Amino acid sequence: MSTPQSQPQSTAKIALITGGSRGLGRDMALSLAAQGTDIILTYHHQQAAAEAVVAEIESHGRRAVALRLDVGDAASFDGFFGEVRAALRATFGAGQFDYLVNNAGMGVYGSIADTTEAQFDALVNVHFKGPFFLTQKALPLLADGGRVVNISSGLSRFSYAGYAAYASMKGAIDVLTRYQAVELGARGITVNAVAPGAIATDFGGGSVRDNPALNAHLAGLTPLGRVGQPTDIGPVVAFLCSDESRWVNAQRLEVAGGIHG
Repeated sequence: MSTPQSQPQSTAKIALITGGSRGLGRDMALSLAAQGTDIILTYHHQQAAAEAVVAEIESHGRRAVALRLDVGDAASFDGFFGEVRAALRATFGAGQFDYLVNNAGMGVYGSIADTTEAQFDALVNVHFKGPFFLTQKALPLLADGGRVVNISSGLSRFSYAGYAAYASMKGAIDVLTRYQAVELGARGITVNAVAPGAIATDFGGGSVRDNPALNAHLAGLTPLGRVGQPTDIGPVVAFLCSDESRWVNAQRLEVAGGIHG
C-alpha cells in the first residue's frame, strides 16, 4: 500500500509584494523574479492585470500567484494570511516566505485647506496603518534572515504644495522602518525603505507620465535630466532582497535621480 507523498519543499526564495499588478509593484515583481525569486503579488481591483504579471513571471520559469488584498482594511488581514498559507503550500511547497515588500498605495492631491477627513483617513489606512499591521500579521510567516522593504516617497524629504497628507504618511513610514529594523534585528531580518521620486506611471492619475509640461519641469529639476521609470525602482528593491544587501539596514534609500539634491 503506497503512502501519500509530501510535496517537495521550495528551494527558491519567495517574496510577497503588495500592489504588484501594475506600475512600480509590477516591476518589483519582475525584477525579483529575474534574480530567481518566486512571487506572491497582491491586487485590489485589477485581477486581469495581476494574472498577466503572474503569466509573465511563469513564462520566465518562476512560480507566482496573485491574491486579492485591500491594504486599507486591516480587519481583512487574518483572512488574507490564511490565503497566503494555503498558497505557500499549494504553489510553492513552502511554509514561509522570505521577503515582504509593502508597496501598495494610492495618491490623493489636495491642499491642507481642502483635504477632507475622509481623504486623510484613507491615506492613513492605506499608507501607514496598513503596512504597520500587515507586517505585524506577516511575522509568523516571514522567515528568519528575511527582508522587509517599505515604499516611501521623495516627498518625505522635499515638499510640493498639495501633497501634505500623502507625504506625512510616507514620513511615518520612514520612522516605522527604523523601528522595525530595531525590533526585527534579533531574527536577522533587515528593514529598509525605498523612496522613489517622480515616476512615469499611472499613479495619482498619471500626471507625471501624461502631462508633458509637468514631465519636462520635473526632468529639468533632476540632474540626470529625466523623470524616473518603474524599471529604475524594481532593481533597487531586488537588491535589498538579496544577500548582497545583508549589511544595509534601517536605511531610507531615495531613488530619485538626484532631484532637489
